[in-house]
Amino acid sequence: MRVLAISDIIVNALYSTGLTEITRGVDLVISCGDLPSAYLEYIVSTTDKPLFYVMGNHGTRGGPAAPPEGCINLDGRVVNYQGLLLAGLEGSIRYNDAPLYQYTDAQMRWKIARLEPHLWLNRLRYGRFLDVLVTHAPPFGIHDKRDLPHQGFKAFLGFIDRYHPEYVLHGHTHLYDNRAVRQSVRGHTLIINTYGYKFIDIPIPAP
Repeated sequence: MRVLAISDIIVNALYSTGLTEITRGVDLVISCGDLPSAYLEYIVSTTDKPLFYVMGNHGTRGGPAAPPEGCINLDGRVVNYQGLLLAGLEGSIRYNDAPLYQYTDAQMRWKIARLEPHLWLNRLRYGRFLDVLVTHAPPFGIHDKRDLPHQGFKAFLGFIDRYHPEYVLHGHTHLYDNRAVRQSVRGHTLIINTYGYKFIDIPIPAP
């Protein structure tokens, strides 16, 4: 399955009439947060492909952002899309006193705990917990930064070690240098920073 993963910045080439050609062969769009609803709506309407998203920490200006029409909020959900098992966790580490879409590590562990029954049901039904975890923030110590707003979640490390998703797709960490690390591996999980956009070919496991 060919996935277009996006996050954090509007890419002019995708917000144009050239989108149809650029995304030829794409089966699914995943947004890892901090993108305007109008941008997501343009992509989903132009590509006519499902778009799953999580909110980033800048998903608000004084209140909840209007959800993008025609798109599917993946936060706190486990979804089977044509055999691909997806789950989502929104937001960033809490770093100020306006915590909409911001969480402490303990709060994120609680969000993960609420997913766990669904992950175990996947294991019983499909023989695996999950294929793709979609987040905004990265795991702690992987693609994150030292300043508090851009630190990752320690809770994600435990998630990876216990549930072994094939992929973790995240945003939040901006990339200004082509030499910056964009992909890392923990165990057998490939962790990808989707800043801007990235095409990812994900094989669907046999039933």
